Parts: sequence; C-alpha cells; structure tokens
Amino acid sequence: MKFDILEKLDDGDILKISKAVISVDPDAKVDTDMRENTVNVESWLYPEEFLVAFFEVGYDVRIAQR
Repeated sequence: MKFDILEKLDDGDILKISKAVISVDPDAKVDTDMRENTVNVESWLYPEEFLVAFFEVGYDVRIAQR
C-alpha cells in the first residue's frame, strides 16, 4: 500500500515514520521516498489501520494505493 504525505519530508522523518508503521505492524516493511513524499508499506493489515499511527506522530497522510 502507498501513502501520500502532505508535507515535505526530510531525513529525520524516515525514522519517525518507520516507528509509527512498526507500532501498528512489527512485521511491516517500510520504504519512504522523500522526493515524492510517499511511504510504501508492505503489510497484511488494511491501510486505514496505519492512518491513526501517522496522525499520532504529526503527519497528514492520504491513502494513495491499496
């Protein structure tokens, strides 16, 4: 699944985003693209389950691809 991050990302955001995703699914694989402001997550969970984690750490996100 793919998420669009609605603010500009920098190096410090990668760890913060990864921790948020892992807090929902410890087995998830996370790939953050700072140029595109997107996060790809490989997980068996629904994308909506990750939205709360993103919001809790301060990111406004949208589901770009399921």
